[in-house]
Amino acid sequence: MSKFDKLVERFKRKPKDFTFSELKTLLSGFGYSELSKGKTSGSRVGFISQKNHILLLHKPHPKPILKAYVMAYVLDELRKEHLL
Repeated sequence: MSKFDKLVERFKRKPKDFTFSELKTLLSGFGYSELSKGKTSGSRVGFISQKNHILLLHKPHPKPILKAYVMAYVLDELRKEHLL
């Protein structure tokens, strides 16, 4: 099992300590790239897939741990896109 597969399995379990950097790695493995809105985009961040599917979410701060609702949203969207 590869590191990416392990990360996907960890994400599916919805751990309470899943970080934003882990999410970026996960999404990049599925072909998403971070949208660049410039320096003033604040804590909103977007990811776009090669099929132009956009995920908009709140970047956690000051701690890098994702909120449960963000994890549920991303999980639901990835399932809709048949990636999970």
